[in-house]
Amino acid sequence: MQDSGLNNQRVRQMNRQTLLRLVWRHKRLSKSQFAHHTGLSIPAVSKILDELVLDGKLGHSSENLSSRGLNGGSYQIPPQGDYILCMNVTPTSIESQLCDAQLSALGEFERCAITAPTPQALLAAIESVWQTHGKHWPGKTVHLALGIHGQVDPVTGVSQTMPQAPWRENVEIKYLLEEKLGVTVRLDNDCVMLALAEKWQNPGNREDFCVINVDYGIGSSFVINGHIYRGNLYGSGQIGHTIVNPDGMLCDCGRYGCLETVASLSALKKQARVWLKANPGAYPLDPETLSSQQLVQAWHAGDERVLRWVEESANAVGLSLYNFLNILNINQIWFYGRSCGFGESWLEAIKQRIGFNPFDHGDGLKRNATQINFGQLTRAQQVMGIGYLYAEAALENEG
Repeated sequence: MQDSGLNNQRVRQMNRQTLLRLVWRHKRLSKSQFAHHTGLSIPAVSKILDELVLDGKLGHSSENLSSRGLNGGSYQIPPQGDYILCMNVTPTSIESQLCDAQLSALGEFERCAITAPTPQALLAAIESVWQTHGKHWPGKTVHLALGIHGQVDPVTGVSQTMPQAPWRENVEIKYLLEEKLGVTVRLDNDCVMLALAEKWQNPGNREDFCVINVDYGIGSSFVINGHIYRGNLYGSGQIGHTIVNPDGMLCDCGRYGCLETVASLSALKKQARVWLKANPGAYPLDPETLSSQQLVQAWHAGDERVLRWVEESANAVGLSLYNFLNILNINQIWFYGRSCGFGESWLEAIKQRIGFNPFDHGDGLKRNATQINFGQLTRAQQVMGIGYLYAEAALENEG
């Protein structure tokens, strides 16, 4: 027989988590809004909110959110808490957005180019961006949330592989920055950053969805039952290393014919450079300086070669996704990355290759119909996604 006291305690913990989760998502809510979202009674909500305020987990404001003239005030994460500087980090650039304790943006979104030939140079560049933001908020503690390109161990905070980097060794980013700066550092893969951004900032998402980032490489992240799925070795989402052609080109991972060797922007640029070098003067582009933007422009201009290359890449992405859709039965997908610049025709080619989901019978259940679209979050919102590592850690502590 189960102990009813323990059961009641667990229910109370779950209710506290639910209310805190709602506040992180909506920023500010009234008692009636909490009751509406949870199905709990106003007295039950009031009791939990009073506990959370007493524990310092929530703050209460007299601001009235009710249109009925009933003023019970509103509740939010205490605004006086520490700030969080969210970054997306690669060896060539750092994007940053400062957030307050409620994970609302402060100041402007920024992007700076960097040169990091060594791990030490990368850490120095991160510190420099942190120092710059800190100068604007003297006396304020600014913690770090980092989205890191490549494979990351989010528990130890170690960058295990960073494909664009000239080095190959592990980098203990969390330990080294916390020792140097004296603040908390949380980090994860840049695709997890996108999944967190969608999870917390897009109210139209389902409990199960996937984000695909088609850029320099191809990565993905899965949210299953409302939780980021990372896998035991934190390697979940390596869709770019699914093999689409066993006799294809050598991939950086050491295998042949991975999706990244066919459909990533780096693969498309490599294909274009080979053609340009073999046909000098045939096209007004320099193979040595060819950029992703030039490739996208050539696609929109209707260049037949680029059209063919990009369509082949879209077909490969679609085939890989079809297999993932069937295995995981996830049918809501958001695309991000610079390849989205190819536009609707590129996305349509992917959709056609995917075909239909065998579990989607088109029986009129529109709520669960397959959705494959471009992500709608701004770049600042995408980078802010990594800051929700702090929100999720706070929710876990409630359990």
